[in-house]
Amino acid sequence: QVQLVESGGGLVQAGGSLRLSCAASGSTFRSSAMGWFRQVAEKEREFVAAISWSGVTNYAQSVKGRFIISRDNTKNTVYLQMNSLKPEDTAIYYCAARRDGYIVTMMSEYDYWGQGTQVTVSS
Repeated sequence: QVQLVESGGGLVQAGGSLRLSCAASGSTFRSSAMGWFRQVAEKEREFVAAISWSGVTNYAQSVKGRFIISRDNTKNTVYLQMNSLKPEDTAIYYCAARRDGYIVTMMSEYDYWGQGTQVTVSS
């Protein structure tokens, strides 16, 4: 069983930056793919970014060039650096882990989820 704990959310003005962290328990982190998703009330959860076990990354078009996903296997932690934030980035951000180390964008392919962290971008 893997537990994921997100942190780093908060309130920021448009144009600002935040860095989200997701700490994972267990010994399988190094071989897992990790992803970030976000959800706004009454909408489906959407893919934001993912990183494979080897460091290959993929981004949603809406965040490409502004967000950076990275991982530190020594700390069992994945990060999401969010720059040039826009009001439409406001959402609850969820960290997810996939036992298979290759990245996918569908939320149904991920095995473990964190509790989420709120990000609010004011205009």
